[in-house]
Amino acid sequence: MLAFTAAVFFLLITPGPGVLSAAGVGAGFGFRPGLTYIAGLFVGTNMVAFAVISGMAAVLEFYPVLRIALLTVSATYLLYLAAKIAFAGSKIAFIHSERPPGVLGGIVLQAFNPKAYVVNTALFTGFPFFPGDIVRETIVKLVVLNTIWIGIHLLWLGAGVGLHRLNLSQRAHFAINLAMAGAMLTVVGLAALAQR
Repeated sequence: MLAFTAAVFFLLITPGPGVLSAAGVGAGFGFRPGLTYIAGLFVGTNMVAFAVISGMAAVLEFYPVLRIALLTVSATYLLYLAAKIAFAGSKIAFIHSERPPGVLGGIVLQAFNPKAYVVNTALFTGFPFFPGDIVRETIVKLVVLNTIWIGIHLLWLGAGVGLHRLNLSQRAHFAINLAMAGAMLTVVGLAALAQR
């Protein structure tokens, strides 16, 4: 179980669309709207987890055309978010919007987040620690995963709120935007490579 816990931590702490957007909402709108958005991400990530657990991910493996269609939609959406981040201008505005994305925005992001599917598939199909008791193992994995998930997303939200409070130069804001966009493009690239 220690290997599973370490894998959860390292898979979740790395930049992906969920944590990057949580930081962005924190930077752009503050802590409370960020919590609302994280609630949506939480619902969305658990929907993905249950899709993986229930075998829906296996259906996507059985029907490659459906898998490629989902990957295409996911990649397009993530490219759109990366472009908005990169071209946000000189202020930190990971997601440019007049209003924070809210719960629905978080759910939608996770539904199209290829990293969420890859991470959940790796975690729920690997790291067996209760051989012969898949139900107990799945429940424990969900508890551990969600506990670490909440902490990491709150950490990224706090980082975004902290960035907002800093009086950084326009050049620094632009560099941060480009770095975040590059991180999201890396996620898209890795997801595409994983499909080969």
